[in-house]
Amino acid sequence: MAKKVSALSTKDQFEEKLARIVEQGADVTADEWMKTIEEEYGRVPLVFKRMGERPEVLISHLLYKGTVAQTSPLDPKYVELISMAVGAALKCPHCTGYHMQAALKMGATRDEILEVILLSGMISNSSVLANAYRIFDEKIEKCVPCEVAGAPGRKGQKKAPAKKGAKGKK
Repeated sequence: MAKKVSALSTKDQFEEKLARIVEQGADVTADEWMKTIEEEYGRVPLVFKRMGERPEVLISHLLYKGTVAQTSPLDPKYVELISMAVGAALKCPHCTGYHMQAALKMGATRDEILEVILLSGMISNSSVLANAYRIFDEKIEKCVPCEVAGAPGRKGQKKAPAKKGAKGKK
């Protein structure tokens, strides 16, 4: 799906869209947008169906999502591939599947989708490791109770001085 080129600025298009929503009402707008989503993608994601129970929530979400996509300098196929990668990295099968289907409709190839899956897995794995290693460094490597008790710290750190007491006297 190619981006629609318009003589109107993005701001003007947005204001026209808002005026149309006000004119026809939230319920009619939400129903109309849900039908469009189903026509374009073959189904309506559950998250949109639930948001549709409160049309103002669905409309505000789709306005934001649509405006971000419309003003993006990225080709819509790449927006969908990136969205698919994020869904995969976040382990959301529904997001991954929906955006995979959308990417295919926008011209993504099988090889592109498989590459994005590999990349999202690589980044997701790196994220887990980076987070866990930081927690390890904070909780284990800089162990204040160990340092107070005189236990050896990290390599290169000096052992805390032993407390002088009855056992320490000769």
